[in-house]
Amino acid sequence: MYRYDEFDHSFVRERVAEFKDQVERRLTGELTEEEFRPLRLRNGLYLQLHAYMLRIAVPYGVLSPRQLRQLAMIGRKWDRGYGHFTTRQNLQFNWVKLVDIPDVLAALAEVEMHCIQTSGNCVRNVTADPYAGAALDELEDPRPWCEVLRQWSTLHPEFNWLPRKFKIAVSGAAEDRAATAFHDIGLRIVRGPNGENGFRVLVGGGMGRTPYVGQVIREFLPKEHLLSYVESILRVYNLLGRRDNIYKARIKILVNALGIEKFREAVEADWEATHKDAIDLPDDERRRIMSYFAPPELPEQPARDEAVAARRDSDPTFANWYKQNVLPHRLPGYASAVISLKEPGRTPGDASSDAMDFVADLAERFGHDEIRANYTQNLVLPHVARADIPVLYDALLGAGLATGNNELLGDMICCPGLDYCNLANARSIPIAKEIAKRFEDPARQELIGQLRLNMSGCINACGHHHSGNIGILGVDKKGTELYQITLGGNPKDDAAIGTIIGPGFRAEKVPEVIDTIVDTYVDNRNEGESFLETWRRVGPAPFKEALYGAR
Repeated sequence: MYRYDEFDHSFVRERVAEFKDQVERRLTGELTEEEFRPLRLRNGLYLQLHAYMLRIAVPYGVLSPRQLRQLAMIGRKWDRGYGHFTTRQNLQFNWVKLVDIPDVLAALAEVEMHCIQTSGNCVRNVTADPYAGAALDELEDPRPWCEVLRQWSTLHPEFNWLPRKFKIAVSGAAEDRAATAFHDIGLRIVRGPNGENGFRVLVGGGMGRTPYVGQVIREFLPKEHLLSYVESILRVYNLLGRRDNIYKARIKILVNALGIEKFREAVEADWEATHKDAIDLPDDERRRIMSYFAPPELPEQPARDEAVAARRDSDPTFANWYKQNVLPHRLPGYASAVISLKEPGRTPGDASSDAMDFVADLAERFGHDEIRANYTQNLVLPHVARADIPVLYDALLGAGLATGNNELLGDMICCPGLDYCNLANARSIPIAKEIAKRFEDPARQELIGQLRLNMSGCINACGHHHSGNIGILGVDKKGTELYQITLGGNPKDDAAIGTIIGPGFRAEKVPEVIDTIVDTYVDNRNEGESFLETWRRVGPAPFKEALYGAR
């Protein structure tokens, strides 16, 4: 993972001191809330429904044990003993006090962390495949390129005040596990015509009030031109993007208004005029950054471990967890293990300080000192020897972290909703808990198979409901919380936006509605067919009949 140099240390310390002064002036009344708002947002500090919320950057989702323990300490000392992992691979504290924020930022700086550009109309935290550097199907590790983009975009003088926030994701594997099609810019590492790797560039994706799937602006971009081409995209957006209407300010609106061909023409013209003189990444700097992402030294391990096989045969609960939460590794004697933060009854994505300390210990014992946060709000140990899997599982079981539901219905994405967020129209956490309770039987989840259920408490779509195979959106209708259901969304390679199935439902009906949708799928599917495949084959008719036929 990337390590700070002296410039980084000085820069972050200076930002902490600067914001400490701004906080003190707000507390004394020298700054009004209106004056303070843009300053706090530049440091990841939001004023939520009940308290301030601080969003900590976790670049491309990578954490060291030392950093995770520091987050645990911050949760205990300045929050309520937990943090919330988000769909941008970040972590949020929901109950921090304004007076304590400078101390929190100083504590983060001690472990090379910060909150810079986790808010505001700038380039946000660049996200990546959580199995980067470990995945069996990986063409190239995307994390160095995420780091290149992070360093380039931080306080970029031209793009520090964009029309609206800007999100980039990078994936280097055959399967898109970073939802690149739902980002302002999505980058897929692909093999080019000359046999060298480069990028397929997508632009204009996003969720929220007007969701769009990103469109290909360049089928192949040589890696050496990444920064200059991304800069041209941002420059065109910065010049032509709407600033008169917050709801129409995202790049997806501009791309849709112009059409991809005209937008491409504008970007290519800017790039042709500027990239010859632009400073793309110098070779020595590229090598320096790449060196920080050298894979860990992993001693050779047998591809098959007899103890693991015997445990799978004798312990059905372990076998289920292994099937769902253990993923193939580039080395046959290793695996990546998902630590689910979706145990029934808990808020999806929440991790207690004790749990964070515990996972940090596991990373040191079994995971070669590395933890990943994924956009589905779980944690991952990317490099675990297969022989250690049973011991790891027993440790997780003892800590209540051995839920075997990765990519199943119980692995819900859920935003904080009206319990925390002042933008939300409806509660999401209580609904998620009730759904999880209804489907907590592992055997039933396995029978259903892979199914992505995402829920948002408002149209801003922080819960990615548009991309869920089943999506739930909380809306307010004349003072009543209703929940709108979408079906057929997909965040992966064949990306799709879910279709609204009909009128919304009251909160108490939603778990039953999900039950009906799932039963309709099971009744209509062909052997081996996923939910998405069934939906695309049979269409909405059987689902509408099951949900609304008796009305």
